[in-house]
This record gives sequence, C-alpha cells and structure tokens, in this order.
Amino acid sequence: MRDLDQIEAALGLKFHDRTLLIRALTHRSYINENPDFVLEDNQRLEFLGDAVLDYVTAEYLYHHFPEMREGELTRLRAALVRTETLARLAQQIGLSCFIRLGRGEEESGGRERPAVLCDCFEALIGALCLDQGLEAARDYLAPLIAPALEQIINSEADKDAKSYLQELSQRYLQITPTYRTLAEEGPDHARVFTVAAIIGERMYGVGKGSSKQRAAQAAARAALERLEQELAQRSKIDV
Repeated sequence: MRDLDQIEAALGLKFHDRTLLIRALTHRSYINENPDFVLEDNQRLEFLGDAVLDYVTAEYLYHHFPEMREGELTRLRAALVRTETLARLAQQIGLSCFIRLGRGEEESGGRERPAVLCDCFEALIGALCLDQGLEAARDYLAPLIAPALEQIINSEADKDAKSYLQELSQRYLQITPTYRTLAEEGPDHARVFTVAAIIGERMYGVGKGSSKQRAAQAAARAALERLEQELAQRSKIDV
C-alpha cells in the first residue's frame, strides 16, 4: 500500500486516526486472503458512510432547491447516491489506486468495478465523519456534489422512472421491482399495452403505452408516486 502521506495528499484529506483511513480502503477480499491483518474491512464504515451521504445530499438539495417538491428531491437524491454516481466520484478523486484488494479480486478487475468503488467511497466518507465530524464530511462532499448534480440534471438521468423506482425500492425495501403485461389491445398498427409495476406481492402502479417499454415507464411513474408517499409517511411515523 502506498505511503499514507501520499494517499492523504492525493485525496485532499488529513486524518487524525489513520487506522480509519486504512480500514476505509480495505476491501473484504483483502481480509479473506490476509487473515492475520489486524484491522477489519470497510463494510461497517460503508454502512455509516451510506447514511452520511443520504443526509448530506438531502440537506444540500433542500437548501439549493427551496421550491422543489418532495418527490423531485427524492429522485435527485437517489440519482446522487446511486452506485454509478458514487463510483464516478471515487474515480474522480483517484480512490481506485489506493484500495486494498485481494489478488483474486484484483485480477478479476475489481479495482474498476462500480460496486467496489462505490463501497470504498462510502467507507471513506464514513471514516471522515468518525474522524472529524459531519461538518468535515459535508465540506468534502459539497464540491463533488455540485458538478455531479449538474450532470444528472443536464442528462435528465433523474427522469428514468424505472431506474429510480428500482433505486428507491432496493434501498428502502430491499426488493427489485418487476413488470407484468396485463393486456394488449387494438390492431397491430396501433397496439396499446397495459403493464403493471410490482414490488414484492403488491401492484404499485399501472401504465399504458404504444409499446411495452413505454407502458412500463408509465407504470413505474405511477409506482414511484405511491412509493414516495409511503416512504414519506414512514418517515413521519419514525419521527
């Protein structure tokens, strides 16, 4: 592993407790191949970092988009904290060079795998929060969030209803939505498809369209509205 001074300089960070940094950079595959390594892998820090990212991105959106409705804020937050976005941020700060991987994971391309990069980025944020507090994590993330958010808005990545229904459902319900064609009507040149979006055993939304894909997107939009209402209600109950 490279010298910690070099790693901190590259990442633009300075840790008081460097064991937190080492843990954040240690993938479970490294521990599996090095059982005598005295520190744990980054999974617990990843858990913490995930929560910190959820809060900091939500707070950022709340202050920067004061007129935006809750559903739109939820979709933007989901776009910001999705695996692909966080993996790009990890690449942006050069994190992939410093991850401790097992030989097998390294040889199979793990250093460039989005899930590995995302997990390590979350762990780094969790480590920073433990080391220096939420304010330090917020300050580190702010200049990364702004351009990432601009890219999301410009590319309309937050408008893909199916993607964000899946993101929310997996994040909060640990279930991947499925789609079922309920009906096909009309002549061949003007078919109308009816598709249902299903989460678990429940039908969350139904949509119609001139193709199965368009009908599925319409169903996902209807399901998103319902799921967002349920999540908002759950949040009020939790409080």
